[in-house]
Amino acid sequence: MEDQIRAEFSKRNFVLVEEEEILQKCLTFCINYNLSPSDLVSSWDLYSINRLLEQTVSDAHMDAFRQQLQNEQKQATIEKEQGLHSYTDVTMEINDEHEDAEEVVPSSPTVQNDANLVSFDATPITNGKMHSLGKPLGLVTPFGQRKDKFVVHSTLNNLPTVHDIIMEQGEENSDEDVIKRVQPIKRCSLEIHGSQPAPGCRYMYDRIEDKFDHLENRIMKYSKALVASQLYDELVDPSVASQKTIFAVGMICCEEEGRLKEKPIMLQSSVEHSGGQRVRLELQKLEQFSIFPGQVVGVEGHNPSGHCLIATKIVDHVPLSVPDDDNLRQTKRQAVDQDNQPADPSDISSDLSLIIASGPFTTTDNLFFEPLSDLLAYAQRKQPQLLVLLGPFIDSEHPDIKKGALNKTYDELFRLEILKRLQDYVEYMGPAARVILVPSLRDAHHDHVFPQPAFDINLADINQVQFALSPSVKVGCCSVDVLKQLSIDVVSRGIKNRMNTLTNHLLSQRRHPNFHTRENSFYPLYPPAEDIPVDFSLAPEAFQMPVIPDILITPSDLALFVKVLSLEETSEAKCVCVNPGRLARGEGGGHFVELNFHGSPDSSSASVIRI
Repeated sequence: MEDQIRAEFSKRNFVLVEEEEILQKCLTFCINYNLSPSDLVSSWDLYSINRLLEQTVSDAHMDAFRQQLQNEQKQATIEKEQGLHSYTDVTMEINDEHEDAEEVVPSSPTVQNDANLVSFDATPITNGKMHSLGKPLGLVTPFGQRKDKFVVHSTLNNLPTVHDIIMEQGEENSDEDVIKRVQPIKRCSLEIHGSQPAPGCRYMYDRIEDKFDHLENRIMKYSKALVASQLYDELVDPSVASQKTIFAVGMICCEEEGRLKEKPIMLQSSVEHSGGQRVRLELQKLEQFSIFPGQVVGVEGHNPSGHCLIATKIVDHVPLSVPDDDNLRQTKRQAVDQDNQPADPSDISSDLSLIIASGPFTTTDNLFFEPLSDLLAYAQRKQPQLLVLLGPFIDSEHPDIKKGALNKTYDELFRLEILKRLQDYVEYMGPAARVILVPSLRDAHHDHVFPQPAFDINLADINQVQFALSPSVKVGCCSVDVLKQLSIDVVSRGIKNRMNTLTNHLLSQRRHPNFHTRENSFYPLYPPAEDIPVDFSLAPEAFQMPVIPDILITPSDLALFVKVLSLEETSEAKCVCVNPGRLARGEGGGHFVELNFHGSPDSSSASVIRI
């Protein structure tokens, strides 16, 4: 078994520093937790992504890795015996040192040593019934007892803020004075580009023909875009034996059910070129690649036997071109801001301030939605132009909801706890404030289908999968944790920054200037994950990104980040990619992102804030 463990690590390009000690401990883990070598290395793969580790496996991380395995086993046991989900996001830990999650009792709170984890303040009780916070003891939660609020976790291009500028001038002012000096926010105009499922649409009526058409169209559009680029030879059938070097386009597929493995990997070409036949793809000659099932790629190589295509080069993108804004405005769109007159062109600005948060919006020990209330209080002070909230809002994985311990319907809970707070926020902020709500598959009160229709409410400007800001800031978002699903299924070699690569997979397939077809996809995986109910009759238009966004929001359980990605090595086109994390984590607070976009990603600033 040690040889199998060593082979699995080697297959995924991990280097063992203290090989003998690591293999002995990994063997013990496999025996104690009843894991196969493949499952063990998969768990380490996810662990290393969350901790932002390189491809090196060190003995120093084995204890923390063992604790993660213990928590995974504990979680699986709870789900099996009680039918409940223990909502402790073990895989979301950011720091290298891990501590076991323990239940926090309000009367005797625990103190965490890690500065980035939530710590609770042991505030004294004044009279035995009332807490010093002014609340009855029974209503004081561990979240309400925390000591630190709104701690900046990390920053991007830390530009001077209004507060910094005033303090540099030598003036000592309170936060209220600073806010009074800020100019009133300018209302941003919203436009939705492309088509999404309308509220109340029929779904789960897709046919096998819809799935076939969706996959065939993806391959054909990519093939035509590569031919139009004039950088590659004419496409041929990859399943035909040939001693010459050929160039073919197809979709990466698994030969067997389950996760994609480096052997065997199949390439399925289009019906036009090969009748939809599959051929085995050999990648031994490639020093660097990153592929996943459902990815459409171009492959250069040769097939001497007709049974195996030996790849010498993989082309996973079409050369980028800047989208034509004039043509873009002619595409199908929905104007959300119909009540406003067009702005004077001289007043057009590409500056935009956002606050981005992803659910759950309440802690697992109650349904008080305290994290959401604190977030809105922070937004009232900062006064962003746009507040982007991604579900789940009424989390179907919450313990109380799973047990059915409610005296309200899901819709009533959504309107009382979510919409009522947002109405108060909008009334306080005035007509310049904008709110975007994006549903999640975990929303108990909403349609369980992907892509999802928008919420059918009249509170604020709402959009489901993607939205664009006029005049010049383009934003895209999707509430499904596609990064985590990609991290499970991707097979790579020679990749240094894996999080950048995972995010780039959403933006890697682009249009050519002479071929106006866009293949950027919010969900490029096929087959989809087991818990993602994809409706392929709705997917083709909803999954596509009409334009390459300036800001891409991809909430995930993986390590949170805000980073600027170059869409090509030789291109200046860039995109700000944001994973805001979760606003609530277990019984404690999580994170959200404050972003100020100033015309381009390089000149923009952002802060990841722990609530």
